[in-house]
Amino acid sequence: MNPRSTRLAALGLIALPLCAIGDDAEPSSGSSVFSFSGFGTLGETHSSEGNADFTASGFQPNGAGHSRSWSATVDSLIGGQVAARITPELSAVVQVIAQQSFDGTYRPHVEWANIKYQISPDLSVRIGRVELATFLFSDTRKVGYTLPWVRPPIEVYSLIPISTSDGADSSYRLILGDFINTTEGSYVQSNAPLPNNRGTAQARNSLNFSNTTEYKSLAFRVSYQHARLTIAALDDFLDTFKMFGPQGIVIAEKYNSDNKPVETEFIGASYQPGRWFLISEWGHIRFNSFLGESTAWYASSGFRVGQFTPYLTYSRARAASNSDPGLALTGLPPARAGFAAGLNAALNSILQQIPDQSTVSLGTRWDFAKNFDLKVQFDHMRIGADSDGTLINLQPGYRPGGTVNLFSATVDFLF
Repeated sequence: MNPRSTRLAALGLIALPLCAIGDDAEPSSGSSVFSFSGFGTLGETHSSEGNADFTASGFQPNGAGHSRSWSATVDSLIGGQVAARITPELSAVVQVIAQQSFDGTYRPHVEWANIKYQISPDLSVRIGRVELATFLFSDTRKVGYTLPWVRPPIEVYSLIPISTSDGADSSYRLILGDFINTTEGSYVQSNAPLPNNRGTAQARNSLNFSNTTEYKSLAFRVSYQHARLTIAALDDFLDTFKMFGPQGIVIAEKYNSDNKPVETEFIGASYQPGRWFLISEWGHIRFNSFLGESTAWYASSGFRVGQFTPYLTYSRARAASNSDPGLALTGLPPARAGFAAGLNAALNSILQQIPDQSTVSLGTRWDFAKNFDLKVQFDHMRIGADSDGTLINLQPGYRPGGTVNLFSATVDFLF
């Protein structure tokens, strides 16, 4: 995002200019070639569901609920960024973040590492590890201080949990009076290790497009992505269906994730005319595999009174389907029918993991000191009858279709 876009996305709640932490951070004329900035979040989350875990990302192996009633792993992280202005046109940035990763450790990982060439004041290209300009908060989704909430609404942001990719992108900005239009495109790929030694999610040939239009206090973004996704974790299980002939082959081909096309469309808007704000985003994704097809949206509003910003958010994720009739059992010998029924049940337990849930969130932000905030948030999640929602680590006592109450408290900071 350009600096004005970033400020709009942060909804005016930021005391420190985001250029200190954004991907276009550059030292001012006459300053040092290098600049350093950092950010972090310290948080605790409690979940009322003791038979499953709530996490902020599908790449976390555990969270609040079953693993521990109160968990600091859900939102806590710390990051640092070094930016370099090599020439007036050439700059570079490296951002490193330490947070709970797929293997349960907190080993730092490189979030961004790219070189940017400013062809003109309005046209630039980058190469390296970059963020995807999908959501309104794509470039700051890990920087809690820039968000009005404890975390971005999980129903929408979990549709694409991968926040960065490797490749190249370009950005062109057109200014017409009070209108600013920024068009971005990228060609990237990514590898994301899955928790519990389940392999890797590989996205290849990812083409991404976004367009952001701003007019005074209004920002509007649309984005589209097409990629090829491979997740081999279920290959052996799905191959078992092929033992049942043509009908099994159809099921295996339908749900495998072997270089399958993935398409996403997102629309987002924010409006902040003064002390209050209104934000909403909508997204749709088709995986063409066992990950299914989902639509999600949220609407959030709040207002600032002194140092406090109370807010209310409603978010909704709906799966196109959480079940499949599977193999036809009629005519099969009893032993094979029992085996086929077991395969059908296992398949439906996988499809049940496609989120179908809604959440009402009520919280407040307190900017109690320069570059520090304290947020508290209560979430009431209602999960669809045939879905596990966004919960993980399901235990035998877990039953779909219930409600989950979450309480979160975080301190965000910049330095």
